[in-house]
Amino acid sequence: MSASTILFLVGGLVLLVLGAEWLVRGASSIATRLGIAPIVIGLTVVAFGTGAPEMAVSIGASVSGNADVSLGNVVGSNIVNILFILGVSAVFGGLSIEQRLIRIDIPLLTVISFVTLGLALNGSFGRIEGAVFFVSLLVYTGWLIRNARRESKAVEAEYVSEVASLEGSTVQKPLLLQILLVIAGLALLVLGAQWLVDAATEIAVSLGVSDLVIGLTIVAAGTSLPELATSVMAAIRGQRDIAVGNVVGSNLFNLLGVLGASAAISKNGVSVADAALRLDIPVMIAATIVLIPICWNGFQIKRWEGILLAAFYVAYVAYLILESGESTVLETYRTMMLIVVPVVMIAFGAAGVQGWRRHRRQS
Repeated sequence: MSASTILFLVGGLVLLVLGAEWLVRGASSIATRLGIAPIVIGLTVVAFGTGAPEMAVSIGASVSGNADVSLGNVVGSNIVNILFILGVSAVFGGLSIEQRLIRIDIPLLTVISFVTLGLALNGSFGRIEGAVFFVSLLVYTGWLIRNARRESKAVEAEYVSEVASLEGSTVQKPLLLQILLVIAGLALLVLGAQWLVDAATEIAVSLGVSDLVIGLTIVAAGTSLPELATSVMAAIRGQRDIAVGNVVGSNLFNLLGVLGASAAISKNGVSVADAALRLDIPVMIAATIVLIPICWNGFQIKRWEGILLAAFYVAYVAYLILESGESTVLETYRTMMLIVVPVVMIAFGAAGVQGWRRHRRQS
């Protein structure tokens, strides 16, 4: 383990933090100037920007003839985004949830996740299906921006006051400077994530960690580091709308944009492994569904709920490692998860129903 490896590791962390800071600062200021709610900026500019690593990896894999990587990259990133990134972000003071996310975006993400499963059941995600997905992303984005502009007059004064109190003189700076701040932040996020993944992989190899474990942990989570840094920074800075919108928007972008584009440009589409149909896609759908009752319970993700989400991600990774190593405790672990997971999901569901009833009474 050389000094340069340590330098890249530290440098990657610094770039992630700095890039996330610039991205959140610039995005919130742009939202204020254009009269657009930060949640919309989180669902579009921030989400698509932090999703750039997934797009780069998947498109590169498709062009090189390894389109199979695309589905695993997308599904794995979506699982990381919901369970780990939202979970860790919620630990930093909890996350508030916009009602439009519960009414529109999270149900839409759930439907698209089920559609993805349905289209993948035959073992392949075809070029036409990919093209339809990508066009759907363009339509969704256009509708989102148009709808946001129509509502901007009603919310502009509120967000100007809110963001001005957080940003101080930043809001008064030229719009071009804020756009450059967002672009620079995205560039630092991508570069920092690459440095960090490369350095962490080299350190793991020097410590004797197997390629399998490295792939399931460092590399799998590497492309989601920009989302993690951005969401945590947004939560710390009080821009919780951006934090949640970033994750939901990134997951929509991954399925419609990344998977769609990868399948559309690949000659044979994207093949779907049996393991993905049996475990990974169902886990992605379950993680998406559980967001609905969590969000209905007070329109926020509380600290303890964030801890549970992150714990489920750790349990998921542990299962992958045990399964790949053919461990003797795998069957016991699987049985335990089959008991624990439904119980926790039922508890989340019951809490969500109570929260929804309280909201209806108050309305």
